[in-house]
Amino acid sequence: MALLEVESVSKRYGTETLALDSITFSVQPGEFVGIIGPSGAGKSTLLRCINRLIDLSGGDIRFDGVSVTNLRGAALRRHRTRIGMIFQHYNLVNRLSVIENVLHGRLGYKNTLQGVLGLYSEEEKREAVRILDSVGLSEHMYKRCDQLSGGQKQRVGIARALVQQPKMLLCDEPIASLDPSSAKVIMDTLRDINQTMGITVLVNLHQVDVALHYAERIIGINRGRVVYDGPPDALSNSQVYQIYGSEAGELILDLRERHAA
Repeated sequence: MALLEVESVSKRYGTETLALDSITFSVQPGEFVGIIGPSGAGKSTLLRCINRLIDLSGGDIRFDGVSVTNLRGAALRRHRTRIGMIFQHYNLVNRLSVIENVLHGRLGYKNTLQGVLGLYSEEEKREAVRILDSVGLSEHMYKRCDQLSGGQKQRVGIARALVQQPKMLLCDEPIASLDPSSAKVIMDTLRDINQTMGITVLVNLHQVDVALHYAERIIGINRGRVVYDGPPDALSNSQVYQIYGSEAGELILDLRERHAA
């Protein structure tokens, strides 16, 4: 059974902007999917609909067999604990330490009082330490997050998502603000999580060469519609033109050839 089913999903902002236009696809457990498309194509809106950070205008999303479209309250909080979200700009509390930020990933499991007081079990703290070690941040766990580099902050974001014990990671442009070396560390980390932990990964990427290199499946979006869904090596020149238009196709295919060489 598919882990994620997106069925005819639409999202409209006001009366003018149709961000998603009847998008349909499904994702199997353990897949690593790269979502590509030009700015404004609807990639970020799609991830936020899956995690119900925003409401759909039409269609349905099912996660692990349950429709999430109309979830509210405690049921919505439970849904979000099962899907880790990684943001382009990290969404960390800079004045808090690394380990405090990571433990925030457990807030979805807490009642209001526990969350306000920051009451975490010893088991949760040990798990946070273990995860920080796995992403190479054990020596930084008591530093304030505003003392970290961009790549380190993004690894904190990944650790925060992992401490939720999610079935899926949604990554919204996770390397857009990083230098190439830091970007490689983040993408290698996501691939390792996918392969060793079996966690499904959906990642929005501007860097098409990165998507071609890491993803086992590419979904190409243009103007809120899926125009390609398949393996990277089957992406044709005409399909790249459909996704990006102009002369981007030749550049992207050249990048793919260089990765294959």
